[in-house]
Amino acid sequence: MALTDGNPVIDYPHRRGGHCGSGAIRDLLEWAGLGWDGPPDEGLVFALSGSLDLSYVRDTTLMPPIYLVGRGGDLETDLPRRLGATVSVHATDDAHEGWAVVREAIDNGRPALVWADISELPYLRVRLQMSRHDIVVIGYDDERHLAHVVDNDRDDVQLVPYEALARARASRGFPVPTRHTYFDITWPDRLPDLASAAAEAFAQAAAAMSSSGGPSITTGRASSVGATGLTAVDLFAEDIAGWASVFDDEVLDLVLHGLGAFIEKAGTGGGLFRRLLSQGAADVARLTGDTRADQVATAAHRCAERWSLVASRARQEGSARSRLHAAAGVATALPDLERELVRALEIAGTSPDRRSDS
Repeated sequence: MALTDGNPVIDYPHRRGGHCGSGAIRDLLEWAGLGWDGPPDEGLVFALSGSLDLSYVRDTTLMPPIYLVGRGGDLETDLPRRLGATVSVHATDDAHEGWAVVREAIDNGRPALVWADISELPYLRVRLQMSRHDIVVIGYDDERHLAHVVDNDRDDVQLVPYEALARARASRGFPVPTRHTYFDITWPDRLPDLASAAAEAFAQAAAAMSSSGGPSITTGRASSVGATGLTAVDLFAEDIAGWASVFDDEVLDLVLHGLGAFIEKAGTGGGLFRRLLSQGAADVARLTGDTRADQVATAAHRCAERWSLVASRARQEGSARSRLHAAAGVATALPDLERELVRALEIAGTSPDRRSDS
């Protein structure tokens, strides 16, 4: 750990990432000196999280009135634990207590993974609220009241005023209160067998996509619809075709731009997280020789390309209704493609021992 003008700043490796969670943990793994063939790429980190999922909501109380996300909510705890780390989650409504645990971690030479609302982070310059954005605090400057922050969306370390960081960590915005949440991770000396970790992660993703249930984010209004997993894929592919009768042209234009952002721009790594999974599964296949992981990579790539095509059609030139017609037309292929991906995940999720017996 270095001292900058007498203030602690951790020596920390950083690469710009496609997604805040997998990007942050990729950096943390390199900082801890862990990997299987050198520092892991972000795709491999995301694949090992087992966090692939889908949630779709249409609700007029939201702005924009749809919500689409392609990962589950526990990446920050599931992934480190799968890799043999211990994780304690600290959450408090007391700003002083929340900052104290972060400072203590830095004083002990350990980067602090925390949640922050993107709308309160000055370097991002966005209005959209998203309270579960992962950043890593690696230092602080009490004289200038600045925190040293690493974000997947920026190449360089950001200097964030204490007051702005406190607001970001105290947000009560969408989708949940941030509550100064800090993930205290103690990494192991070495990582577990990659083939076994990958099989467990693939099985988790397949189970999440196969389970049915309502979305975690909805108002319960009679006019709202929502689902998760493959049920959400089916619902989205059917529901998008009827948006013209639900939204007027002005709102429909907003919804289509929002749809493109949810798929490509909202920290998904492109293709609604499916591209990250494809890259990671290909790394698993390369490092272990497991052809079943390669099949996951292929299926995930096809899904990513189709989701990206939906986004492209939603943002193309033309009227809102013509763009909707184009996007809805290509969305019809999503249910079959997503089911092929889940089947590939189920097969690759078979434990190595069981595979050798079959």
